[in-house]
Amino acid sequence: MENEFLEIEEKVVSVLKTVYDPEIPIDVYELGLVYGIEVNDKHVSIKMTLTAPSCPAGDFIVEDVKQKVEGIDGVESCDVEIVFEPEWTQDMMSEEAKLELGFL
Repeated sequence: MENEFLEIEEKVVSVLKTVYDPEIPIDVYELGLVYGIEVNDKHVSIKMTLTAPSCPAGDFIVEDVKQKVEGIDGVESCDVEIVFEPEWTQDMMSEEAKLELGFL
């Protein structure tokens, strides 16, 4: 069973790499916006943040995450919890994202 959860978690990460903030050409996973992924039976819980609390694309991003994760075989439902602790900073981005945005 644990293997199955790890497999689903890997698929969730792959799917998260296709979700973008419309204003930034880097996916939410590489931006470091995803704080946690929990797979429990056929349910996925994702804890993530936004680049800013007033992000106008927040609802769009959450809905995109939900729809794409719920489209994975073996997943029946997905909850996305937006949190602002810890506060997101550019240091949370992957090296690839920093390079892409010219921060390295």
